[in-house]
Amino acid sequence: MDGERGRWRQCLLGGAAFAVCMAGTTLPTPLYGLYQEKFGFSELQVTVVYAVYAFGVMGVLLLAGNASDVVGRRPVLLTGLGLAALSAGCFLCATGLGWLYAGRMLSGLSAGLFTGAATAYVIELAPKDGSSRATFVATAANMGGLGCGPLLAGVLSQYAPWPLYLPFMVHLALVACSAAVLLRLPETVRERQSLAAVRPQRPALPASVRRVFVPAAAASFVGFALFGVFTSVSPAFLVESLG
Repeated sequence: MDGERGRWRQCLLGGAAFAVCMAGTTLPTPLYGLYQEKFGFSELQVTVVYAVYAFGVMGVLLLAGNASDVVGRRPVLLTGLGLAALSAGCFLCATGLGWLYAGRMLSGLSAGLFTGAATAYVIELAPKDGSSRATFVATAANMGGLGCGPLLAGVLSQYAPWPLYLPFMVHLALVACSAAVLLRLPETVRERQSLAAVRPQRPALPASVRRVFVPAAAASFVGFALFGVFTSVSPAFLVESLG
């Protein structure tokens, strides 16, 4: 029983690190209106800043999507946290639009490395008979982190000083704590290779799942596209229309 409890504790700690990383990807969302006032860029530029994130995610998935299977989960996750920290640093140092582009690109690279590796890691840390519950933990960490990012930034920017700085300072502290947690968790990939063994992946889909995949992928695409449009333009709308 103690061994099983220990495995679940590790699973939850891995999920917490997962949530912290994903929170960083949506942390700037309620701050775009403030950035727009500070730097004076247009609504289109706000949308482009938000969209840069997707190119980072897709690039990592295509070029290094299997990296955690090759070099291990922890090295990839620690790299993802490092990129998340660099992203927060770009927003802290932002003096113009270029810094925001860089921050969003680094955030996309971080999420691309983290999402698949962290999902597998959380499931592997759980007891062998708890894969279904571990999958729920991983999903909750992913979606919960995405939701907590705007909540954290919104509360801090509304009720605390330094609205464009404090959210990222808090996130940097959480990233540091997550890195310390990951360093204490075990590696779950037993047969690891060097980074040179990582190869770009060609997208492929088994014929047996194509009938199910196409409608599911279309629904996901539409849902996330709507989410992206809403989160990129809603802060400015709320600032201008509702004060």
